[in-house]
Amino acid sequence: MGWLHRRGLQQLVAETPLTRSVLDQEPSALAACGVQALALDFDGVLAPHAADQPLPEVTDWLRRAVVVFGAERVCILSNRPYGPRVEWFAVHFPGVRFVSGVRKKPYPDGLIKTGELASVPLSSILMVDDRLLTGCLSALLAGARPCYIRNPFRSYQHHPVKELFFMLLRWAERCFVLLP
Repeated sequence: MGWLHRRGLQQLVAETPLTRSVLDQEPSALAACGVQALALDFDGVLAPHAADQPLPEVTDWLRRAVVVFGAERVCILSNRPYGPRVEWFAVHFPGVRFVSGVRKKPYPDGLIKTGELASVPLSSILMVDDRLLTGCLSALLAGARPCYIRNPFRSYQHHPVKELFFMLLRWAERCFVLLP
């Protein structure tokens, strides 16, 4: 499906600043553009890979997002929807839900479930992800809006091999998408 949707992914890469992180996406500005719900990847978007909770600056951003959208319209769409992450959100953001029990991205199932949980049309959901061929492709397949994070959070000090692997994977995805 990535090959079939590579034109849309190419456009996404071309339009996305190299420095984009989730912190650049002010929730009130997103709402003003018609976004009604957020589907957020965790690793790279809210924190470095393998972290159990979002970074402090992202926690502040999440508070603003919950004020703007309501906790019921902010979902975490991660391939690791269990354990300490879920427990942390239950304590700090009890209304924010982890989407689980669906096929993993890039299948659109998680976004379809997000639309059902948030009671909004898929076209008004913003999928924020640092991976082109998972979350961003999932958004294109579902008819949601993709937001590509080109400057994901990383911690080479804590997980050098894992972070290097994902850095190379993101690079390979961009190369694949940019093929003529």
